[in-house]
Amino acid sequence: MSPMITTDLVRLDADLGTDRHEVIRALAAVVGAAGRATDADQLAADALAREATGATGQPGGIAIPHCRTTGVQEPTLAFARVSPAVDFGAKAGPADLVFLIAAPAGGDADHLTILAQLARALVRSEFTDGLRAAATPEEVVDLVSGVLPRADAPAATPTAVGAGPASTAGAPTSPTTARRLVAVTACPTGIAHTYMAAESLEAAAERAGVDISVETQGSAGSTPLSHETIRDADAVIFAVDVGVRDRGRFAGKPVVSSGVKRPISEADAMIAEALRYAGDPNAPRVEGTATDASESSGAGESWGGRVRRVLMTGVSYMIPFVAAGGLLIALGFLLGGYQIAIGSTFDGAEVNTAHHILTNSTIFNLPDPSAYAMDGTGLGRGALLTYLGALMFALGAAAFGFLVPALAGYIAYAIADRPGIAPGFVMGAVAGILQAGFLGGIVGGVLAGLVAHWIASWKVPVWARGLMPVLVIPLLATLIAGFVMIVVLGRPLTALMTSLNDGLNGMSGQYAILLGVVLGLMMAFDMGGPLNKVAYGFATTGLGAAATATGAAPELKIMAAVMLAGMVPPLALALATVVRPSLFTVPERENGKAAWFMGASFITEGAIPFAAADPLRVIPSIMLGSAVTGGLAQALDVTLRAPHGGIFVLFAVGNIIGFLIALLAGVLVAAAAVITLKNLGRVDTDVATV
Repeated sequence: MSPMITTDLVRLDADLGTDRHEVIRALAAVVGAAGRATDADQLAADALAREATGATGQPGGIAIPHCRTTGVQEPTLAFARVSPAVDFGAKAGPADLVFLIAAPAGGDADHLTILAQLARALVRSEFTDGLRAAATPEEVVDLVSGVLPRADAPAATPTAVGAGPASTAGAPTSPTTARRLVAVTACPTGIAHTYMAAESLEAAAERAGVDISVETQGSAGSTPLSHETIRDADAVIFAVDVGVRDRGRFAGKPVVSSGVKRPISEADAMIAEALRYAGDPNAPRVEGTATDASESSGAGESWGGRVRRVLMTGVSYMIPFVAAGGLLIALGFLLGGYQIAIGSTFDGAEVNTAHHILTNSTIFNLPDPSAYAMDGTGLGRGALLTYLGALMFALGAAAFGFLVPALAGYIAYAIADRPGIAPGFVMGAVAGILQAGFLGGIVGGVLAGLVAHWIASWKVPVWARGLMPVLVIPLLATLIAGFVMIVVLGRPLTALMTSLNDGLNGMSGQYAILLGVVLGLMMAFDMGGPLNKVAYGFATTGLGAAATATGAAPELKIMAAVMLAGMVPPLALALATVVRPSLFTVPERENGKAAWFMGASFITEGAIPFAAADPLRVIPSIMLGSAVTGGLAQALDVTLRAPHGGIFVLFAVGNIIGFLIALLAGVLVAAAAVITLKNLGRVDTDVATV
C-alpha cells in the first residue's frame, strides 16, 4: 500500500480560496495532480456532499473535510496550511490547518483504522503545534507518519483511561468513590469525528480522574463494550449523529446525549455532566431496564443465549403486528359483526365480504348491508357500522399478514444485521406459500440470516464492496435460502402440517372432550407458533360451512374451544402478576398490564414475554390451564360463530354462561400452577434485586 501522505500532497501557507468549497476543490485537485485520484472531480463532489451534512471545522483552527469516494482507490491524506484562514463552520473561528481525508468506497478495516488514528491525533495540541511550526513538506509528512499505525495494525478496541497509575489494571479502587463511565461515539461516515470525539472524551476523563471506556462505532469496525463493563458503569455518554447499535445494552443507565461534535469542544463539560447524572435518581436514562440490558448484550454469550437472543429479536419485532392486528380485527367484529370475516353472496357471486365492501364503497358511498346474503339475511348492521367494521377487519388482517415475514425478517437481522432483512422477509413470505406457519418462518429466518452472514464475510474487490449490502447479499441470500426452503424443506413442512390436521379431524365426535383438551394444549404450547396456528386453522376451516347451522354444531364447538384456550395464557399470567407480583420482574409486571387486554381480545402472543423469560415454569402451567378450558368448552357445548375477537364477540357465542365458566376455570388453574412452580426453588425478584 502506498503511503497515505507524501510531500506531493502537502501545501504550506497556501491561498486555496476564500471559502471551504474552494479549499476542498483545490485539495481534491492536489490529490489528482499527485496521481492519487482516479477521478478528482468525483472526490471533490463526495467531499462537498459530506460537508453539506455538517460542517467539519473543529476547535483549534482545524478542519477535516472527509468522505468515502470512488474517486480514490487507496486511502489518501492531503494537507494544507492555508493563509488566509478559511471558515469551515467551527464556532471557535476559521481554520488554518486543513486535512482532506479520502477513503476508498468500501475500504477495509485496516485502511479505516489508519484514518481513525489520524483523527485522534488531531485533537492533541502537540501535534497541531508541530504542523503550524513545520517549515517544509517533509516535516509535515514525518509528523503525520509518526501518528499513523502500520498498515497491518489491528483495529482499535474500546479504550479505558483513568487518572494515572492508580487506574491501571489490577489497581484497587474504592467502590464508594470511584466512578466509571462508558461512551459511544458515531458519525454518519465513521471516519473522523467518531474517533476525535472518543479521543476528547478519554482525555477529559483522564483530567477528571475518571475511568472511561469508549466504543467507537465507526467505519474501522467496532469492538463492542463487554457486558461487565457496561454493567459496572455509573453513566453512559452517547455522542452520536446516527443510531446507537444495540442500544438496549445500556438500558437503565443515566445518559448524556449529544451530537458527535460536542465532545470535541466540550468534553470536560460532558464528563462533569455524566458524573452529576450518575448520582441523580431523576437523571435522564436510556430507555428500558437492567433486565433488557442483560438480554441485549451479545458479548460472551453462550450458544444457547445467542439462539434465544436471535429468536426473541424476531418475536419482539413481531409483537406490534400482533397487537395492532388482533385489536383491529376485534374492533371490526364489534362494529360490523362477526359475519364481516366470512364470505357471502353478492349479486349471486361468492365474495370476500370485507374486501368487497372496501373496494366497492367509500365513506361517502356506504354499502347496503342487506345486499350481502348470509344466513338468509343481510349483514345485520347499519351501513356506517358495516363499512367501519370492514375497514377495521381489513386493516387487522393486513397486519396479521406480516406476522411470519416480520418474525423471519428480524431473526435474519439479528444474525446478519441489515443485509439479512430482505431475504428474511422473503423467507417468511415463502413459509406462508408453503403453509409452514411460524415453524417455517423460524427456519427460513435462521437460514436467510446464516446465508447473508456468510456472503457478507466474502473478500471482494474494493470496487464491489459498495454493491454487497444493497445488491449482492440480498440477491444471493434470497436465492440460496429460497431454493433450500422450497426445494428441500417444502414437502416435509407441508406433510407435517397435513398430518397434524388429519390427526385432529380423527378425534372429533365421541372424543370431543379429548379433542378440546388437545386443542387447548396446542394453543398454549407455542402461543402463536406453528402448533397454535394448526389448531386455529383447524377450527376456522369449517366455520364458513357451519355458518347456517343451528344448535351446537361440532365446528362451532371447536371454534369456541380454540378461542377460549387461546385467551387463557395471557389472562392467567396477568392474574399471576397481580396475585404474586414479587415473583415477576418489573418488565414482566408491565407486560402483565397489557396482557389483560390482549388475553381478552384472544391474542395468545401476549404470554410470549413471560414464557421466553421462564419457559420451564410458564409453558407447562398455561398448557394445563388451556387444556382445562378446552375440555370444559366442549363438555358444556359452548359454540362460537366468530373466528376471532375474544370478549368482543360475545354476541356470537352460544351458551355465554358456559363460555365464562370454561374461561375462568382455565385462568385460575394456570395462574395457580405458575405461582406454585415459581415458588419452587426461586427467590422473589424484589429480594433478589436489592
